[in-house]
Amino acid sequence: MKKLFLFIMMLALLLSGSELFAQCSLCTKTAQQLGEGPAKGLNNGILMLAFTPLALIALLGYRWWRSQRASQ
Repeated sequence: MKKLFLFIMMLALLLSGSELFAQCSLCTKTAQQLGEGPAKGLNNGILMLAFTPLALIALLGYRWWRSQRASQ
C-alpha cells in the first residue's frame, strides 16, 4: 500500500510539474511585467514554498492515521 501511494504521488508530480500555476491575481500581474523566464521562476518558487507545509501536513496525517489504526 505504501509503495503504491508513493508511486502515485511521484507520477502525479512528474506529469503535472510544468502545468501547475500557483499564482494569485496579484502575482500574475507582477509576473506578466517581468517576462517569461522570471515568471516561471516566480511560479516555481511559489510551488516550492507551498510544498513544504503540505508535505508536513500529509506526514502528520499519515502518522496519526497509522497510530489510530495500530491502537484499534
